[in-house]
Amino acid sequence: MYKIFLLIQNLIFLSSCTDSTSHLLIEAENFSNKGSWVVDQQFVEQMGSPYLLAHGIGTPVKDAVTEVYFNKSTEYHVWVRTMNWVPGKWKAPGRFRIAVNGVELSTVLGTNPGWNWQYAGNIKVKKGNNTIALKDLTGFDGRCDAIYFSKEKTPPPNEKEELKKWRQEKLNVRNEPAEQKKYDLVVTGGGIAGCATAIAAAEQGLNVALIHDRPVLGGNASSEIRVHTLGITWKYDRILRMLNTEHYPNGSPEAKKEDQKRLTNIRKYHNIDLFLNFRAYTANTVKNKITSVDARHTSTGKTIRFNAPLFVDCTGDGCTGYWAGAEYMYGRESSKKYGEAWKKHGDLWSPEKPDNRVMGSSVLWRSADAGKPIKFPEVPWAMDVAKDHSAINGEWYWEYSTDTLNQTDDAEKIRDHMLKAIYGSFWNAKQKPGNENIKLEWVSYLLGKRESRRLMGDYIYTFNDAKEMTKFEDAVAKEVREIDVHYQRNLVDTATPDFLSNALYFKVKEYYIPYRTLYSKNISNLFMAGRCFSCSHIGLGGPRVMNTTGQMGAAVGYAASLCKKYNTTPRGVYQNHLKELLSLIDNCSR
Repeated sequence: MYKIFLLIQNLIFLSSCTDSTSHLLIEAENFSNKGSWVVDQQFVEQMGSPYLLAHGIGTPVKDAVTEVYFNKSTEYHVWVRTMNWVPGKWKAPGRFRIAVNGVELSTVLGTNPGWNWQYAGNIKVKKGNNTIALKDLTGFDGRCDAIYFSKEKTPPPNEKEELKKWRQEKLNVRNEPAEQKKYDLVVTGGGIAGCATAIAAAEQGLNVALIHDRPVLGGNASSEIRVHTLGITWKYDRILRMLNTEHYPNGSPEAKKEDQKRLTNIRKYHNIDLFLNFRAYTANTVKNKITSVDARHTSTGKTIRFNAPLFVDCTGDGCTGYWAGAEYMYGRESSKKYGEAWKKHGDLWSPEKPDNRVMGSSVLWRSADAGKPIKFPEVPWAMDVAKDHSAINGEWYWEYSTDTLNQTDDAEKIRDHMLKAIYGSFWNAKQKPGNENIKLEWVSYLLGKRESRRLMGDYIYTFNDAKEMTKFEDAVAKEVREIDVHYQRNLVDTATPDFLSNALYFKVKEYYIPYRTLYSKNISNLFMAGRCFSCSHIGLGGPRVMNTTGQMGAAVGYAASLCKKYNTTPRGVYQNHLKELLSLIDNCSR
């Protein structure tokens, strides 16, 4: 069976390359044996493609290897799309080489700033299968997007739109996916909110597609990010117990067992089709209505068009809504806009003037006692961020946000800033007596985001709604956890590293989330559940935690079933079938 699997993988890989006597393009994420390199899909919208990342936390990773067929024996120039993620006076941290049939090309790669094509050298290939290998030299996050063999010593285009068109031509990729599928409901994003949506809808008889761009479900709760779930489960306890976590420490490997629990429970439903490692990349619309969502497999490049009358955006970043043209918000509103001023913390809570600052993203990490002395490489390229900060573990307050970096558009810069903070702080700690045996055990390479785009619904939930404990007629979620809004510590103490945050708390007995915040104001068939629901910056402070967003998801799943039953829209459920929706929610735990 394993040989059959490898054959299939190679066939898929070869179909994602083009070969002629003049050129051949290889997408790195298509490598049939990725070794210990990992597929990083987080920044496709910004840099154009998933890529392979040598995330070895200071130890070079095992080679990624694949075989490629050439029509004839000839000599090629080789270009590699890569980047030096810490440009400057230091030696690039993410260095690697390309080897062809065991022969390493002369150039050390990953040394040029910004995503671009770096010349690797020239090599003669043989007719037939040739082995291509990525050989990591450092373990510090070298990255390879694509490899191009060409008879001409001319780099491929690098401008975003021109590169996209060039890639499509070289790979013979159609704009419209060849495969199409039809469902009652399409859910993008397999975090707690997305999974809860799928289960609730499936239990009401809907055929559901659940599209998620990682190999495991759970989003921030997954073993890849490792944040425990917070909040109450309210009337949705039966559903959310299938998805949430125990209260283990953030960053704990205990998160792995919850991955399997979620997968098992989702797969119990015959009418949920799960598409792991598929990343949605566009929403097709006609007259403010989504007709379909297109998604691409993050390794094979296979594309599928998902058609449905209803869609749910559980991506966190509000991507599906953004592509569809949904109205959205980003940043902190003026305290005057919604009357959210709180004198106790002034501008830290809600500023007098609006800005683009939001709660930041975290990269969790942990270390362990190895029982023997362990060395850690010097990381001079990280010290401009870490400075003299020293730590052997990370927690929720390892978080980064500025008013100049956007949490979606600049996500790779934000992730890389956190990696520098982690590596530099750990190196500082290793210089202290008593830490000789401490080993860097795990560092996530995925961003755990708190806030980015917030899609606008018929109602915008604010801090005042929580503070006044408004009992909405259409309340579909409830929370008792305090309002919890983060800010960077360096805003009040410039001597503090910029990657550490504090939290502002406001205690309240209970608060409720109205259904009107869970569907788009201007896209008629779009729901949203999770941190991209309709709220102000401060309004997000309480309901952003995962059990609460799971409540939103389950409510949306039930609402979708009523849309099908009555051939209506999400807004139509509020206008004409609210009582029945609330009845479904009341009966959820029975």
